[in-house]
Amino acid sequence: MTAVQLPELPFSLEPFGPEGQWAYADGVLTGSAGAKQDRFVPPGGDALEPATDAPRLLGAAPEGDFQLIARVTVDFAAAFDAGVLYLHVGERDWAKICLELSPERPTVCTVVTRGQSDDVNSAEVEGDSHWLRLSRTGGAFAFHASADGERWTFVRFFTLGTEEERPAARIGFLVQSPTGDGCAVSFDRIAFRPSAPADLRDGS
Repeated sequence: MTAVQLPELPFSLEPFGPEGQWAYADGVLTGSAGAKQDRFVPPGGDALEPATDAPRLLGAAPEGDFQLIARVTVDFAAAFDAGVLYLHVGERDWAKICLELSPERPTVCTVVTRGQSDDVNSAEVEGDSHWLRLSRTGGAFAFHASADGERWTFVRFFTLGTEEERPAARIGFLVQSPTGDGCAVSFDRIAFRPSAPADLRDGS
């Protein structure tokens, strides 16, 4: 897939990393990771250790506040298989909110990488689908999750990169299968809002 324009988004998307077999039809974006593919730099390791890589489909975020929303459905097969909303600010500065099999139950997880990655489990969820949201508010970013796409649970609030790097952030989608033989993910109900949530912690 070359650059693609989804009707729900005001920017085009380009593939990065390994081949993701990205496809879009009838409001549903699908992608797949190959065996042992992830986007992670283990904490506590060599600071120069290269990042592992996974298929990503990313576009340049418009200026100002925004929300990127999708319902994520994962064909779970192995531990840490996940569908992800992804934020890329610099070569070693990125973040993920994931619906992940972690390691036996579907879980909302986040990773923020500043040279090396951290890894945080937030809450277990029922089933193989959940809504995820990535927002920019001022000079910071926020992650939320939702069972129904209406009431949102606050997950994480953070900054990433330098003041000069943040306006050039890329946002989009990632698929990973760190321990397995591959993973297929679909993203539907995709939406973009040119504003931040009114309140990060009131469910809106």
